[in-house]
Amino acid sequence: MPVETRLTSLETSVPPVPACAEVWPVSVLESSPLQPSTIRVGVIGYGYWGPQIVRNFSGIDDCKVVSVCDKSPEALRRLRQAYTDVEMTSDAASILCSPLLDAVAVVTPVWTHFELAKAALQNGKHVFVEKPFTSSVAQAEELIELAEKKKRLIMVDHTFLFTGAVKKIRQLVDEGALGELYYYDSTRVNLGLFQHDVNVVWDLAPHDLSIMDYVIRQDPEAVVATGEKHLNGLEDVAYITIYFKQSVIAHINVNWLSPVKVRTTLIGGEKRMLLWNDLEADEKVKVYDKGVTVKNGESVRQLLVSYRSGDMWAPKVEQTEALRKEASYFVECISKGESPFNDGVAGLRVVQMLEAADKSLKARGRMVRL
Repeated sequence: MPVETRLTSLETSVPPVPACAEVWPVSVLESSPLQPSTIRVGVIGYGYWGPQIVRNFSGIDDCKVVSVCDKSPEALRRLRQAYTDVEMTSDAASILCSPLLDAVAVVTPVWTHFELAKAALQNGKHVFVEKPFTSSVAQAEELIELAEKKKRLIMVDHTFLFTGAVKKIRQLVDEGALGELYYYDSTRVNLGLFQHDVNVVWDLAPHDLSIMDYVIRQDPEAVVATGEKHLNGLEDVAYITIYFKQSVIAHINVNWLSPVKVRTTLIGGEKRMLLWNDLEADEKVKVYDKGVTVKNGESVRQLLVSYRSGDMWAPKVEQTEALRKEASYFVECISKGESPFNDGVAGLRVVQMLEAADKSLKARGRMVRL
């Protein structure tokens, strides 16, 4: 089904804001038995990632998953088997308009994010949105502006930012353990899962772009992307290069056609180098005391290069479930009225790079400035 057709069907499935009074009469509030401090969440989408969202929000103190929406009868059947006390619906409007809910988790394809998140914000709900935030920069900017106007929070589901490995990497960079950063090189490849509505860049790269943004914390200047389509008319192999100021360069390899699954990130610095292998059961992060020292001679030919090779160590990494940490943080931010670090603005930065990568792909690797 072409994207344009999906957008049309979405518009008819999400009622305009004035229709909400007809869907949920205000008197329904009187039937809620929950404590006033409990954050009540509705989840839209119970497909691949939705069950994980429901499970983790359900396990948080002072949080209750009240209702879940999915258009698939099979998905709702699975929901009923797992949760007998959660309301089921196939109509997103019943969640978007419900006065019983404080927040809505949007766990649906990216082309639906904007309309669903917008309707939730218009109805006074905080919003948790699966990655990537939106399909375009313009959509992201509009949602951020709306959230500020409605005084509601947006959190983008960049789950890897809550892993022990990424938190440890950020700590090491902040402490200067690696020294001045030189490069960030990430590989995220496997055989499938093929998506039918987005290419491999929009499917896999948001993980690495959000991690890179969190760790490097510099504004990128330009993006170059190359890739190719082989099976379903969408790029299934792609290489993205991001240029920063101060000579920092990042490279991301994403691929649906790899015979093996690889999840590695290399970060090189002036003092030390770091390897993160997310598929390792233990010692996910390793720090190498290796580097290069250059001393200037009287001419370019007289440059003196020395190599330093020291110890390797694997710092202790927290092993708690990242999504549980993220869900708890979302509830905490709502309760305290604080903006999360993975907010709409952080989501916008990732979408800006994705949009630039798309433009570069279409131009066969032309540099796109940000």
